[in-house]
Amino acid sequence: MNQKSSNSYVVVLGLMLFSLFFGAGNLIFPIMMGQEAGTNVWAATAGFIITGVGLPLLAVVALGFSGKSDLQSLASRVNPTFGLIFAIILYLAIGPLFAIPRAGSVSFEIGIRPLLPESSLTIGLLIFSICFFGVATILSLNSSKIVDIVGKYLTPIKISFILLLILVAVFNPLGSFGEPTEAYSQHSFFNGFSEGYLTMDVLAAFVFGVIVINALRAKGIESNRSIMFATMKAGLIAAVLLAFFYSAMAYMGASSVAELGILENGGAVLSGVAYAYFGSYGGIVLSAVMIIACMTTSVGLISSCASYFNKIMPKFSYKTYVIAFAIFSTAVANFGLTELIAISVPVLTAIYPLAILLLILTFFHQFFNGKKSVYQVSMILTFIVSVFDGLKEAGVQIEPVYHLFANILPLYEVGLGWIVPAIIGVILGIVIDLFKRETKIKENE
Repeated sequence: MNQKSSNSYVVVLGLMLFSLFFGAGNLIFPIMMGQEAGTNVWAATAGFIITGVGLPLLAVVALGFSGKSDLQSLASRVNPTFGLIFAIILYLAIGPLFAIPRAGSVSFEIGIRPLLPESSLTIGLLIFSICFFGVATILSLNSSKIVDIVGKYLTPIKISFILLLILVAVFNPLGSFGEPTEAYSQHSFFNGFSEGYLTMDVLAAFVFGVIVINALRAKGIESNRSIMFATMKAGLIAAVLLAFFYSAMAYMGASSVAELGILENGGAVLSGVAYAYFGSYGGIVLSAVMIIACMTTSVGLISSCASYFNKIMPKFSYKTYVIAFAIFSTAVANFGLTELIAISVPVLTAIYPLAILLLILTFFHQFFNGKKSVYQVSMILTFIVSVFDGLKEAGVQIEPVYHLFANILPLYEVGLGWIVPAIIGVILGIVIDLFKRETKIKENE
């Protein structure tokens, strides 16, 4: 590829990354956060952008930086078995268990549900989810053209719809910011940080990064250095767009409280804002936005999950996995959005710190010479804290453990209690490695 072609392709990849990231949760969570944060919206948005933009960008770049071809090989730096299990859990979480069904549920809740009578909601969701995932299956089976389909066509359409709503909201706000809710009256930055977990973008970034790297290699870019810089450029394009849209959606939510009041979820807020500005036409605009946004995310996730499981279990074809994941996601989507979010929060709380720690260690790999003891000890200590956090989110709070962690771990009350154990784990890992080397030297003498 010549330089001009290479740069234009990186732009397409950047738009594709943005489109893959900016799906269901990315629309409903920042606008709901804006409503709840009120006058503290910008502090909350800053925290949200770190987990919703900064960390996903680092995860994409980390894959290019590491020279690894996929998440499993990267996570295998801890241990090969850990690498396999962690990759499977992550793919299932951002795939058929949570993210893919959520995309279909959100599309229905915001785009279709307002148009149906209450008595038809169950059959309506069933019919819609079958059609939605049927189209996603067709697009996913044409995976060789995913970059062109998503980056060149669907992304510009989606951006146009969302910009229309944002521009009207920015230049003609529904009202002034209200008082923050109790949750955001203090620690609004950290609450926004934790809210970013729900987008699942750090987890998805490890998967989407593989798509970018494979696309670059298919265009003849082979060296790790070139791949890393191209990945960084594409990631920055996606990050700038995501930061802009998250900030705008949060502003939209914060300025809507005077007109709408604080609603129960981000989907209701989006519907309310669209109706307030465009009346019945708002429903049409919002339906198009949600369905296109969620469809692009579903296509990326289905094709990525199918490719991975076809790789580790080639007994079944890529096509079989695509169809199986689409059918399973259709079934799960029919449980409803509220149930999906409630189930996903504890799991994400438990595994997110491990994903964040893995990407941080990737960048410092050379500094500790890639010693497994560093990876292993820091991961173990982090997991001890995060798994109890996950249990707490699931309503299973073990009081002695909770009080112990709350008393000895800084930032535990704001959901970041795992940070100090992770740092201690790195230090202990280095000490253990030094001790092993000294012991080995003495034995050789």
